[in-house]
Amino acid sequence: MKGRVRVAKDKAEFIRSLKSSETASSPFQTYADVVAFAAVIGAKHKKREPLEKISLKEPDPIPQEQFFTRGYESVINLLAITATANPKTLASTEEYENLRLRVFEEYANAGFRILKSELFGAEDYTKQILLILSKTKLPQDEDINLSMFFE
Repeated sequence: MKGRVRVAKDKAEFIRSLKSSETASSPFQTYADVVAFAAVIGAKHKKREPLEKISLKEPDPIPQEQFFTRGYESVINLLAITATANPKTLASTEEYENLRLRVFEEYANAGFRILKSELFGAEDYTKQILLILSKTKLPQDEDINLSMFFE
């Protein structure tokens, strides 16, 4: 589906459990938040997994506008550039727009597998996710080198 971010059917129940209206310990407000977080986790671990069967209901494919209005367009673009090493990936063509969304979906799909493993047995997903995040902080004296983007 053009302009929609899909999720794997086999991960749908887990994705629902991460959305705040589902349980008291669910840490995310929207499915767009859940998917974006999972995509970043997948990218952090350098893992992408193609989607096989697509969830068509709850969560159904999410319009990309929901990601853009929540500020995730940059994440989608950066993950696509990282995966392809091709700045043309940002071109405003249907081909590249679809590529960006597919890369994002694949990182999210891998991220869901990783998260499901890391959250297994946790009663409070929010606390467990905070623990995961606290382990991934950069040391305070470490600088991020962005010079490669300005050459």
